[in-house]
Amino acid sequence: MKHIPIRSCIVCREQKDKSELLRIVLRPDGVAVVDKTGREPGRGAYVCKSRACIDAIIKKQALSRAFRKPLPREVYEGLSDMLGDIDCNE
Repeated sequence: MKHIPIRSCIVCREQKDKSELLRIVLRPDGVAVVDKTGREPGRGAYVCKSRACIDAIIKKQALSRAFRKPLPREVYEGLSDMLGDIDCNE
């Protein structure tokens, strides 16, 4: 039986298969990016592919809590542009 990694969404705390969530990475240079391959270096945070959770990341600045450091507003604005192109389930 193959092991399926489980991760939690940082917004709604729902546990899902790792492949069902988006991974957002804070690179060592301080840039936050959406990791489409799952192999980007840096600290990662997972979020559901639902529009509600994606919008809540930006509204609540949930990444600052997940990465344990304050992130500038520009990071959230850049993520808003990147996440706007993501195909959401809801």
